[in-house]
Amino acid sequence: MKAADASIDAIRDAVAPVIAGLGLDLYDIELNGGGGTRTLRVTIDRAGGVDLDAITDVTRELSPILDDDSTLPGSFLLEVSSPGVERTLRTPAHYRGARDCTVSIKVRTDAGTERVHGVLVESDDEGCTIETDGERAQIRYRDITQARTVFEWGPQPRPGQRSAGKAATASKRARASRGASA
Repeated sequence: MKAADASIDAIRDAVAPVIAGLGLDLYDIELNGGGGTRTLRVTIDRAGGVDLDAITDVTRELSPILDDDSTLPGSFLLEVSSPGVERTLRTPAHYRGARDCTVSIKVRTDAGTERVHGVLVESDDEGCTIETDGERAQIRYRDITQARTVFEWGPQPRPGQRSAGKAATASKRARASRGASA
């Protein structure tokens, strides 16, 4: 285990009970930067979403704990946020939580990298399965360099139909042209 991983695990052990005590879930922890000031990004979640009050409460509770924590020497900037609608996927738990969601995954291949865009249909501790245009691709986590959920506006149109946005625009154009000719 790398020293950075051990440090993250120690921080996770210190902050997870505090976050749970506030009725929230710890989604992820990242420590970025080196040398001078680093950024400790703590991402929290809960059913129904996270509001500014929850972020403020977590920041207020974690600051003194992290200031006294010897696993995080030097100066750092604490950043507390929600995962948002387009969530980063890094752990098997993240992938399990994103089942049936549209995802974009960057995968290492023999030729370089490739982007896979589709619906995450299965996941386990080793990898996930993405469905794209009826085809399924199994991807090992160790081959993934970047992954996130993709937010899509409204329901997808059925094959052969225009999307609601395009239909509304076409309808507005038709009304405008009828009004102009009247």
